[in-house]
Amino acid sequence: MKPPSGTLFLVPVSLGDTSWTRFLPAEAQHIATGIRHFVVENAKTARAELKRLEHPTPLRELDIRVLPERDSDAELDALLQPALAGEHIGLMSEAGCPAVADPGARLVARAHALEVAVRPLIGPSSILLALMASGLNGQSFAFNGYLPVAEGERDRSIRQLEEESRRLQRTHIFIETPYRNERLYEALLAVCHPTSRLCVARNLTTDDEWIRTRSIAEWQRAPKPDLARRPALFLILAR
Repeated sequence: MKPPSGTLFLVPVSLGDTSWTRFLPAEAQHIATGIRHFVVENAKTARAELKRLEHPTPLRELDIRVLPERDSDAELDALLQPALAGEHIGLMSEAGCPAVADPGARLVARAHALEVAVRPLIGPSSILLALMASGLNGQSFAFNGYLPVAEGERDRSIRQLEEESRRLQRTHIFIETPYRNERLYEALLAVCHPTSRLCVARNLTTDDEWIRTRSIAEWQRAPKPDLARRPALFLILAR
């Protein structure tokens, strides 16, 4: 008889170097530390996170497999074999919630195709945390990931997002590689209309968490925030 399928658990990961008790419910930690098979973005950081979660099994004895950047159904099926054999699997991202602004959605989709149960565990999403704290429109919003790197394309993208925000009253959320945060911040102040509101959310859930929402004009008069090499999100809502 074929054993019942295991479950693919989506295991949230801390947004900073903090104790699991600050970002994860006890039930989620209990489930995560009972899993022996994991699919991750990076094995080294996943081991560090599992140590932070106080996983009782020696890390060298855990089955930790890296999600390939480009995968086929056959590769995804191989990653899901433990679940098909009745074992649970944990999917972990580099930070925050798996498959949200992170790879992993392909594995989740394949799990559904193979009728493997999928269960998300409660944990931190920097996107929603920033939106909650911004005071901007939470009824209509869009996450846009990374803006173009090239200056001209980036500025055009900012103008387009601001225009759509003004027309639809939609909050637009985006991120940047930490070492380019300051350039993006300066571009927003140079390109956006003075009355548009900008929220900057830095180092969420850590001791250095910092969140501010101001108009572009107010940001232009305020001291420049310390964003160098710090994870941050940017949210705009045009008036």
